[in-house]
Amino acid sequence: MPKKQAGGKGKAKPAASAESAAGKQEKVKPANHVKCRHILCEKQSKIAEAYAKLQEGQQFAQVATAYSEDKARNGGELGWMARGSMVGPFQEKAFSQPIGKYTEPFKTTFGYHILLVEERKM
Repeated sequence: MPKKQAGGKGKAKPAASAESAAGKQEKVKPANHVKCRHILCEKQSKIAEAYAKLQEGQQFAQVATAYSEDKARNGGELGWMARGSMVGPFQEKAFSQPIGKYTEPFKTTFGYHILLVEERKM
């Protein structure tokens, strides 16, 4: 079972580029399930506001509660999700995103998302 990351409850850092500060690419462990939170907005302008709040240092769960427009308003928590149960772009981000770092906004057929992966398991 993967170790729980420090912070919990929607604390996150912005995702760095594919290269870390030391010039090494961050490795993401393979998994079949991810535990994640997200923020979903219909309008690009609203997701941009949410992203700005995250970059200012607000907790992910607080921003998700204030901005997300879906049923996951409980801090954006989606729980454990299996590979194959998500739409393409969402699944790609979910299984490639480092734990504890949120994505830049991205679009799916449901709207605009920001995703935070909290844990992974096989």
